[in-house]
Amino acid sequence: MQATDLEVLKGARPERRVFHRIPIEAEVRLYSDRAMWTTRLFDISLKGALVERPLGWEGTPGKTQRLEIRMNSTTVISVNARIARAATATVAFRMDRLDLDSFIRLKRLVELNLGDARLLHRELAALA
Repeated sequence: MQATDLEVLKGARPERRVFHRIPIEAEVRLYSDRAMWTTRLFDISLKGALVERPLGWEGTPGKTQRLEIRMNSTTVISVNARIARAATATVAFRMDRLDLDSFIRLKRLVELNLGDARLLHRELAALA
């Protein structure tokens, strides 16, 4: 069986991602204008994050919420992010605004996980 046959069987589309997803375990505090939920991070990129959908959470794609991604007790990435899509088990966010410290932490996390300065520079250029 050829690779294209496997892609058809899996329903796969060609990969169009510009930003590499970094699988990482971290606690996430998700804030809406009315409540806060604690959940966990599945993966993160320079442009978005995928989290486990918290129990009782109701969100609408396009709405902005605040995420505090806690890598450990001292490393926190704080970001305003729009809900890109919400499934039964997961919620995908597209990052809108990060403070400088959070951006530096996220950039360093991506840099360490990519292991290739050229890939990092290409992703940073795509942010512009």
